[in-house]
Amino acid sequence: MTTSERLIESTRELLWERGFTGTSPKAILQRAGVGQGSMYHHFTGKSDLALAAIRRTAETMRATAETVLSGDGGAYDRVRAYLLRERDVLRGCPVGRLTMDPDVIADPALRQPVFETLDWLRGRIAAILREGRDRGEFDADLDPEGTAATVVATVQGGYVLARAAGSPDPFDTAVHGVLSLLAARTTRSA
Repeated sequence: MTTSERLIESTRELLWERGFTGTSPKAILQRAGVGQGSMYHHFTGKSDLALAAIRRTAETMRATAETVLSGDGGAYDRVRAYLLRERDVLRGCPVGRLTMDPDVIADPALRQPVFETLDWLRGRIAAILREGRDRGEFDADLDPEGTAATVVATVQGGYVLARAAGSPDPFDTAVHGVLSLLAARTTRSA
């Protein structure tokens, strides 16, 4: 792994663990195992490195979600697979957690990949739900956009509830609840 890659990967992990505010350049350098000059050789500073790390995390999250969402089955099955996929629930979402960091939210450049990723996820799930509705898998009056927003909010909120409880149980309960609501919208012939 190149020095630049080590810096990005170390920053990704630290942002997930500590957020932007809690991640110091010294901690990044220690985690990456590189000297101070290395960071400034590849990046203009902490914000530039954090932006590269946030973009990488966003790309990874999108790729993981896309793999599950483009799997086999109908719309319900694909959304179900996304909701039930393996997650480190107590660590939270590496992208969603950044919304709680005041420095990320205050900086339009750092906030942009966070917003774009969550917006992409809502849009991708809405497209799947729309396909399912159009194929008759769901009731004709299913609102794909509103339902997709509910799915994403359930996952993000489920992480918060699980972290507060110190247990994945609240996350699992929320996910199964939204699946029950979605299943109730499926047509009998689906």
